[in-house]
Amino acid sequence: MRKHLILLMSLACFILQGLTLHAQQRFTVSGYVKDQQNGESLIGISVSKAGTSLGTVTNEYGFFSLTLPAGEHELQFSYIGYTPIKQTITLNRNQQLNIKLEKSSSQLSEIVVNGKQEKAVNTLNTSINRLDIAQMKKMPTFLGEVDVLRSIQTLPGVTTVGEGANGFNVRGGATDENLILLDEAPLYNSTHMLGFFSVFNPDAVKSLNLIKGGFPAEYGGRTSSVLDIRMKDGDNQRLGLTGGIGNIFSRLAVEGPIKKDESSFIIAARRSYVDVLFKPFLKGDMADTKLYFYDVTAKGNFKLNKNNTLFVSGYLGRDVFGFGKDINMSWGNTTGTVRWNHVFNDRLFLNMTTFYSKYDYSLKFSNEDKKTGNEPDQNSSWTSNIINYGVKPSFTYYISTSNSLHFGVQGIYYTFKPGKGGGTQDNQQSEVLLKDQHALEAAVYLDHEYKPSKKFGIQYGVRFSAYQYLGKGTAYYYNDTTPGVRRRLIGSKDYGNNELIKGYYYWEPRASAKYNINDNHAVKVAYARTTQFMHQLSNTASPTPLDIWTPSTNNIEPQVADQYTLGYFYDAPSGLLELSGELFYKTMKHQVDYIDNANLQLNQYIEADLLPSKGRAYGLELMAKKEVGATTGWVSYTLSRTERQTNGISKNEWFLNRYDRTHNINIVVSHEFNKRSSLSANWVYASGTPGTFADSRLEYQDWDIPYNSSDERNNYRLPAFHRLDLSFTRKGKQHKRWQGEWVFSLYNVYARRNAYTIYFQQNADDPSKKDAKRLSIIGSILPGITYNFKF
Repeated sequence: MRKHLILLMSLACFILQGLTLHAQQRFTVSGYVKDQQNGESLIGISVSKAGTSLGTVTNEYGFFSLTLPAGEHELQFSYIGYTPIKQTITLNRNQQLNIKLEKSSSQLSEIVVNGKQEKAVNTLNTSINRLDIAQMKKMPTFLGEVDVLRSIQTLPGVTTVGEGANGFNVRGGATDENLILLDEAPLYNSTHMLGFFSVFNPDAVKSLNLIKGGFPAEYGGRTSSVLDIRMKDGDNQRLGLTGGIGNIFSRLAVEGPIKKDESSFIIAARRSYVDVLFKPFLKGDMADTKLYFYDVTAKGNFKLNKNNTLFVSGYLGRDVFGFGKDINMSWGNTTGTVRWNHVFNDRLFLNMTTFYSKYDYSLKFSNEDKKTGNEPDQNSSWTSNIINYGVKPSFTYYISTSNSLHFGVQGIYYTFKPGKGGGTQDNQQSEVLLKDQHALEAAVYLDHEYKPSKKFGIQYGVRFSAYQYLGKGTAYYYNDTTPGVRRRLIGSKDYGNNELIKGYYYWEPRASAKYNINDNHAVKVAYARTTQFMHQLSNTASPTPLDIWTPSTNNIEPQVADQYTLGYFYDAPSGLLELSGELFYKTMKHQVDYIDNANLQLNQYIEADLLPSKGRAYGLELMAKKEVGATTGWVSYTLSRTERQTNGISKNEWFLNRYDRTHNINIVVSHEFNKRSSLSANWVYASGTPGTFADSRLEYQDWDIPYNSSDERNNYRLPAFHRLDLSFTRKGKQHKRWQGEWVFSLYNVYARRNAYTIYFQQNADDPSKKDAKRLSIIGSILPGITYNFKF
């Protein structure tokens, strides 16, 4: 580990020595760009020298640094939705310049975009999509509510296995292969109500980045994507309330200054009330039914002085689901983040992050409500959780206008509590306690971004990841056996506190480059190796909130993915239209699969039921986007294939992943009739997901038992999925500080009964026949209405 650190630091010194000379005889202007109305820091603002290609963009905290030759320069600050401004400065020394941008009053009449954020043709990033809350609010809502996860599912390369699915899939990866960050703290379950709503309160979300390939070296720990969600800082000018009242849940957020211009806060909360609405209609055993979720999101920021800013944020959310006292489930996330921004000088920026994250769930069964006499009590329970603590000092050094370095160190300590179960039957108590597991994940990274000319740019780097599976705990050892058959335990060994059980160490090179054919056309290539040390164990198509998270152990190797990307990007001269197309190919090693009839619940020897698997995914992603004018939106199309190969499964041959979709089309359109009325529509089409169906049957005492004679997994495909959603927004007249709007939505307009799965059951009249049954989560039109307000 020490040798690797020395090598990385030597590389950093070499780059600095070679490039700092170029930066001499120049001066640097740096500062923050914020919203004039509420003081929010603005991410991705274009900062450029007017009439040239010299420029940069603000980082995740609104900070920029631009090095230019000595002399007079006209700087332009611009972003869609804001009025661009120009400011002339004379550089004869390093200067600080803080800018506030004013929101545009209207874009309906805009034909040519004079000021815009840096377009994809000019950036080095590949396979990245950015959305801000304003874009998400324009999309059709589900039951009148804006939802982050439904927004990203309209982007190319992003799919789910169906309505109500828990999580999302990116470029052939499983749901657990997505790194989901809320203000840099990881989340392990991203949905409420079994997949219908995301855990992210739109009133507290500022923006999101979805990275699908060409990963910068600072990101690690997952192999498919990074969903980086940034929360609002809070209005530092005046106290305000925002919220909404809908037919499923209500929201309320309060934000305001702690000290005007210097510190602010925001607190946002939601609570669903399906259980309250249905309570008068539930009788008998259903009287105590519980079905609700709640979450609270909070953040505060404090400007200590011109060079130091402190951010504190947190999230608490929980779902509760139960039928009387018979079945009760509960699950939720808790996070806390403390970040310190420090500006050492005009060129060196530090973000130090520490975080805490916990995901836990419980499941209880009881027969108390069903007892009719002196039957003995029968009950059981199961709890599990995963806890992690992390620290991430991250540096950015702006060498010159065309050169910047990103480097840092990261560390996460994990504690897994796989399960504690107990029960009572016939007055006999029993308990199953799976031993805790511990792991340490550390990384050091270096990333260099270099643009030697207007046409060419490259970003390359390396990440070194070290992972240690630690005691206190027990390591189990199994024999090698026939693939597809449960392995036999041959021994075990106990380890003391923090004693190394197994270590894994990986170099993860990353590189991306772009070449501008001209001002409007660009070609990009990228390569990235990523590793993943966490695994979610689930033998269902869509993981549930009650699935198990397990670390890599002496029996479970870390996942490793290599991804190659080739992309073409076009930005129309008028700035009204963006086109992009990307080809990707990805290979995946050490994925987790399962033997037939694997036992995943409270199984002390669960590793004996797991099989190593490899995967591959490849495809084409196309997107056309229009962001300016009365009519905005995008069209995305994905043609892809994702497959697996597991010894012992499907004759050891490649088979389709359960979440493979050959074709995936999304059309999102929003039209503003005037300043008060708008209509939006979303249509999605996707090939049906694969499924495993029996091709023959065994007869036993007049009963048919389905049997798959070919032993092929996912040998059939479900019917195609398609759906149309509409949403109409009507804003009320503004009364002093009060603003209100009504949102009317129709989900699944033509009542398509999309199949989540298809199953078979015996015909009641003729036992020799089987009836195919389609399970549709939503098979009718769902209307929704929400009243949103802002004060």
